[in-house]
Amino acid sequence: MAETARTQAQSHAHQRAHGGEAPVGGARTVRLSKRYGTGDTAVRALEEVTVAFPPGRFTAIMGPSGAGKSTLMHCVAGLEAPSSGQVFVGGQELGTLSDRALTRLRRERVGFVFQSFNLLPTLTARDNITLPLTLAGKGPDRERLDTVVRILRLGDRLSHRPAELSGGQRQRVALARALVTRPEIVFADEPTGNLDSRSGSDVLGLLRAAVDDLGQTVAMVTHDPVAAAHADAVVFLADGRVVDLMPEPTAAGVLDRIRELGDRS
Repeated sequence: MAETARTQAQSHAHQRAHGGEAPVGGARTVRLSKRYGTGDTAVRALEEVTVAFPPGRFTAIMGPSGAGKSTLMHCVAGLEAPSSGQVFVGGQELGTLSDRALTRLRRERVGFVFQSFNLLPTLTARDNITLPLTLAGKGPDRERLDTVVRILRLGDRLSHRPAELSGGQRQRVALARALVTRPEIVFADEPTGNLDSRSGSDVLGLLRAAVDDLGQTVAMVTHDPVAAAHADAVVFLADGRVVDLMPEPTAAGVLDRIRELGDRS
């Protein structure tokens, strides 16, 4: 009951902050399983995972190597098909979509931020940001683009190419690219992994700002308790299953929980 009341209060706060509109999007899974191979050699990467990434919230996904974190992200993002179960993005069940519709959903309704930035070296920062819209044959929403550029402090870097940017600036461009299409959800896969501590902290603060200022839904895979502490909640995976959910995480609390889970294994 307390968690429900807190979630409702946060939704109302988002409505006030964003002109009366509640956050849209989010994603969830229902009894999601993913297996690789067949027979005795089959690997069970995910097993009966039911989890939600609520709209307008920042969720961190944690667990030891091999726990299924990246597989979960790939399935929810439509990059891999589940072996069984259901995945919903913004109310749309991915299993009902054709390959063409799934490609369109990934391009227009899901944002991605990777550890390696994945920017095209021959394009300017602005062109990298608007690339998903260019591929869709659309022009950018000027107001949305200006807002994202302002929040991510990229106004004086739009004409620069990736080689002329620092690592932190490159990741900000990647984050802007993920946000400019107004996606249902943004997936960040170890977004600070290639950054120094100062740049990493900056990127995490900007992910937090995307949630608080834009009502964006964010799901982040991370090994770092400090990074996870920026989230509204942490989902812990082990052996392909959800084993815990921590609301309002702190770095110390996350580290203690990781140690407890390690002691059980």
